[in-house]
Amino acid sequence: MRKQFLFLFLALIAANTVVAQTRGTKVGYIDMEYILQNVQDYTEAKNQLEQKAQKWKQEVEVKKNEIDKLKNALKAEQALLTKELIDERETEIKFLENENLDYQQKRFGANGDLIQQKSVLAKPIQDQVFTAIQDIAEAKKYDFIFDKSSDLTMLFAAKRFDISDQVLRVLNRTEKREQLTKKQLKEEEAKENKEDAMDENPVLADRQKALDEKKAARDKIIADRKLIQEEKKKQFDERRKQLLSEREAKKNGTVSVSAKTEDLKTKTIVNDSTEVASKKAVEDAKLKQAEQKAKILEDRKKVLEDRKKALEEKRKKILEEREAIKKAAAEKLKENTNKN
Repeated sequence: MRKQFLFLFLALIAANTVVAQTRGTKVGYIDMEYILQNVQDYTEAKNQLEQKAQKWKQEVEVKKNEIDKLKNALKAEQALLTKELIDERETEIKFLENENLDYQQKRFGANGDLIQQKSVLAKPIQDQVFTAIQDIAEAKKYDFIFDKSSDLTMLFAAKRFDISDQVLRVLNRTEKREQLTKKQLKEEEAKENKEDAMDENPVLADRQKALDEKKAARDKIIADRKLIQEEKKKQFDERRKQLLSEREAKKNGTVSVSAKTEDLKTKTIVNDSTEVASKKAVEDAKLKQAEQKAKILEDRKKVLEDRKKALEEKRKKILEEREAIKKAAAEKLKENTNKN
């Protein structure tokens, strides 16, 4: 009896292990170069370092021009100089050339000032990035996270596995938190939770994208209406000024009936064209909004179908594995029973 109980206990542990393994490995990657380019402190310090490097290059170029002048002078005066003076000048030129080469190596060599200062500049940001990666990996259960810009060869990387923007958000959050009040901090935390939820749920991210596009379309309609209203107001002001000038001219007996009729026709044409443009802008916005809604529904349906299919396959696989384990346990139990 004790043997049977032990065997059933081991079979249950094996079944749980198989179920845990079906979760799969979660992999992500970052682009360190992209992250560094979007960190303000790093870009400012990098620009300062580039200016310093440019100054070093100018110094090297100035020394090279001075050496070239000495060479040209020696070439021009060589016929008039003694051998001792020629050797002396050539030795001086050689010394200056070696000195300039040593200076270049000191500034731009493999272990030069430029490489060392770049390393010192990037290290604090890299440390912050590694800390942010560890936090994201622990919070979202990543098994591996790679660096796309390193020596690791990535023949293909799907964009959905790129967590570079998440890392940037973590870095920016840390910097912002130090400058926020308690109320602002609470609002920022709510915004962060919303961003994290969209990272985990593609359907929610698509929905938010659709809402943003809808808001942009609505803002465009409002802006177009405002523009049309401003144009109408401008035309009204111009017309008012014209009427006042015509009234003044009429008092003086200089206004003509034909000019008044022509101005009325112009006003009618402008108002008609403005109304047509307004209607067309509204119709275009409604059509675009309907197309976006249809596309969102279609994408959402596809995502749900794919997820349902994946869950069904996973469930079927787990059931098959459980059935196999049960069958093996039953056969083993039967063998033990027959032996006893």
